[in-house]
Amino acid sequence: MCGGSALGAPPPGADGTLESRGGARMGKTADAVAEGVSIASAAARLSVRNHILVATIANDETFDLAQISPFARETLLSLAKEQEDAAALARTQRKRAWGKFTDSDGTHDYRDRDMRNLRKRERQYRGVAKELRARADDANAVRELVEEARDAAWGDVEANLQRRLKVEGMRPDVDPDYEMMRGARMQALRLVDLPRLSAHRRTLARSENAGADPAEEVPAE
Repeated sequence: MCGGSALGAPPPGADGTLESRGGARMGKTADAVAEGVSIASAAARLSVRNHILVATIANDETFDLAQISPFARETLLSLAKEQEDAAALARTQRKRAWGKFTDSDGTHDYRDRDMRNLRKRERQYRGVAKELRARADDANAVRELVEEARDAAWGDVEANLQRRLKVEGMRPDVDPDYEMMRGARMQALRLVDLPRLSAHRRTLARSENAGADPAEEVPAE
């Protein structure tokens, strides 16, 4: 799903070490973990969004949060596993670097001077993995992820529909994809627009009740 290096990993220095000539160092572990979690969350949201688009539009199925949630949870767990693998690699690299004081022969040819930052990297990767696993085990966090991905998916659908209407001026009777897009449009209305309208009306009602004078609400006799 997310190939290559682990999410949130800072690049090595230009000289092949984790510290470049300028002596730049990695930030605090907590900040690096927070950044890694943010990047991983965005990747998870994108993956779930794509899954929703395929499942509901391409396969002509109805959106069901209960069916999407397991995929969202597995996505978080997969990203956590990537971080754990990266942590294990950093640990192995640190062990190999111990006692080496010669010049580096390449980007990943670490030396004893890199051990401190490799240790930091390992902690950061494990910190991100721990947070992702905690979110995967939190039903509310999984639900929030699915809802954010759903809104993003229907936002894409809405944007595509608007673009087609403006650019093509396509009429229903000559649009070969009208029925499929109509289904997507109706799902967007039911799953996004109507809940948003309902939430807005509830917010207005609470505001009106909070600002109302109790005496004014008592009917005159």
